[in-house]
Amino acid sequence: MTDAPAPSADSGTPLKLFNSLTRSLEEFQPVHPGEARVYSCGPTVYNYPHIGNMRAYVFADTLGRTLTYKGYKLTHVINITDVGHLTDDADAGEDKLEKAAAERAQSIWDIAKHYTEAYWADVKALNIRQPAHWSIATDYVPAMIEFAKAIADKHCYALEGGLYFDTTSVADYGRLARHGTDEGESRIDPVDGKRAPADFAIWRKTPAGESRQMEWDSPWGRGAPGWHLECSVMSEALLGFPFDIHTGGIDHREIHHPNEIAQNQAHSCSSDSGARMWMHNNFLVERSGKMSKSSGEFLRVQLLIDKGYHPLAYRLMCLQAHYRSELEFSWEGLGAPLTRLKRLVMAAASIRDASADEPTDRRLVDLLVKFEAAISDDLNTAVALTLLEDAAAMKKIDAGQKRAVLETMDAVLGLQLLTVSRADLRVRPKSATITEAEIEAILARRKEARAAKDFATSDTLRDDLIAAGVEVMDGDPLGWDWRLGEV
Repeated sequence: MTDAPAPSADSGTPLKLFNSLTRSLEEFQPVHPGEARVYSCGPTVYNYPHIGNMRAYVFADTLGRTLTYKGYKLTHVINITDVGHLTDDADAGEDKLEKAAAERAQSIWDIAKHYTEAYWADVKALNIRQPAHWSIATDYVPAMIEFAKAIADKHCYALEGGLYFDTTSVADYGRLARHGTDEGESRIDPVDGKRAPADFAIWRKTPAGESRQMEWDSPWGRGAPGWHLECSVMSEALLGFPFDIHTGGIDHREIHHPNEIAQNQAHSCSSDSGARMWMHNNFLVERSGKMSKSSGEFLRVQLLIDKGYHPLAYRLMCLQAHYRSELEFSWEGLGAPLTRLKRLVMAAASIRDASADEPTDRRLVDLLVKFEAAISDDLNTAVALTLLEDAAAMKKIDAGQKRAVLETMDAVLGLQLLTVSRADLRVRPKSATITEAEIEAILARRKEARAAKDFATSDTLRDDLIAAGVEVMDGDPLGWDWRLGEV
């Protein structure tokens, strides 16, 4: 899924990004000249990811594509959490993987493998580029133990349940989440003996008389690492401290990322947070409650496909809103970006076979300058999309130059405009009761009826197709499409 790099921007527009740690727009200044090192919190693979989860990876992918476009050598790491994440993000409850394995009477390793592969399928469907590394948490448990040993004496204390981090031992704990202010929030694990409510588990000891499918020996007893430890260890191992950008959903801003920062401070013996910038995408909101994984048929990418929506329509839906804005999902709201995507693909079809040529036409050059300004302004994809549409709709212009501009813009936005056809966007709903061959046969009969001026039969056949969920498009080379609506 790794796309060819986009031509790097050359107008010198500085890339400005919102740093959640300082709560301000900052110009991106790489730690290592010419490089961009990015770590993104990945999924906990105990269940399928829902589309709200996947918004975080569309955002991180857009960030990575922008860094590539701006000419940086990108090293992107996404972790896979297959151990340590408890059922409550605030360090309470059972390990999510252990709980799922017990409920389904399956091997925890099989569960992790199945849902990791399901997540990777969604990554592919949404045209999210492959990172430089998929870091698997269980591969780094020995490194986690060494990391914990290095900070244990000065920053941790032992309880019956394991090793806990003393949040008062580092400077300004929780500043990312604004703990201790009206703007911050904190959910805590009420464990007896904790020195402070916000203290969190570095290592969880397996209770006496119990066993886990995933457990390791450690100086604090046999057990498993805390959820927060893994990201500190893997980001340091693969990117080094400090690295450039750490991304995640806004929910991570309140507990997980402040705890990562505390660990990073302890390990580096400094006030450094580990990453220079911390970036967070806002929530995807779905009012019916079907986003929740406890709701049964919750909203996941495969469900969109089953309903007849191409997954790139969801990618475009995410791009229509700023990543820091809350985005509401509805089926009607998904239908509009699908229509928008179809129009873009149709507009790009005419120059698909052209050879890309350096843009010299002033109209195209101006669009590229505006596009770079938009994407450099904290990833303003909503404006960037309108500029892409302006370029795609431009008439009486050199095809090679137009192709080059669309390639450049689409390499950032990732909509595959020059490889996906309009027919590819016609996704068969799982509930469809008619086959494409049957549709084509009925359309052939209807064409014969129209040629014979038998309009009554023509109208009857059209009504039959409509009843079967098919939209007939007279005069359109595609001929027909599925009728999609709220489900």
